[in-house]
Amino acid sequence: MMQNPPAPLSRAVRLAGSELTCSCHACAFFGSNDEEQAVLAPFVRDGLAANDRVVQIVNNEHRDDRLRQLKGQGIDVVRATSSGQFEMRPWEEAYLKGGKGFDQDAMLQLIQEVLKECRKSGFEMTRLWANMEWALEDVPGVEEIVEYETRLNHVLPQYDDVVVCTYDLNKFSASTIMDILRTHPQVIVGGVLQHNPFFVPPDQFLAELRQRKISA
Repeated sequence: MMQNPPAPLSRAVRLAGSELTCSCHACAFFGSNDEEQAVLAPFVRDGLAANDRVVQIVNNEHRDDRLRQLKGQGIDVVRATSSGQFEMRPWEEAYLKGGKGFDQDAMLQLIQEVLKECRKSGFEMTRLWANMEWALEDVPGVEEIVEYETRLNHVLPQYDDVVVCTYDLNKFSASTIMDILRTHPQVIVGGVLQHNPFFVPPDQFLAELRQRKISA
């Protein structure tokens, strides 16, 4: 499957110090939860002000703290949630849905359903902020995270939305971080969004991953 060109956004979006004009699939590397919040809370606030739909996928154990931090940034999450503009979804209703581990095909389908739902609900675009530490859980399928992130690049260019996948540099191995870096066209490092020179087109990287399995 050839990679689709990114869809143009209906308007420019500010993210981590840069301006986006086309659909975005970015990996964001942070050293702490506070750093992640400081960089991405403005992304949420701007999205709500612009009538975008904001979806955040988090560890349910951290939900209350995440909400508190967003409120501390002046974001009225209660109002936005009640209107359907903001949703904080736990891993168990996304990546680990069904309680049997990670199913990348099901998650790719769910991502598309979430993005399509935005338009049906009358919002211009979706801003999706996904914490990826579910892949550290001891459940089946989490080893497929790199393949999943690669396959997302066949899907996301069809939508004019912004998707940010966040990773704690202190929790993931160096080899995983390097692979994840290669699966995202854009990257946030040091709080700044930039074009990712290490990005590998999905068909090429999927072929490499298949060869790794054969050689293992």
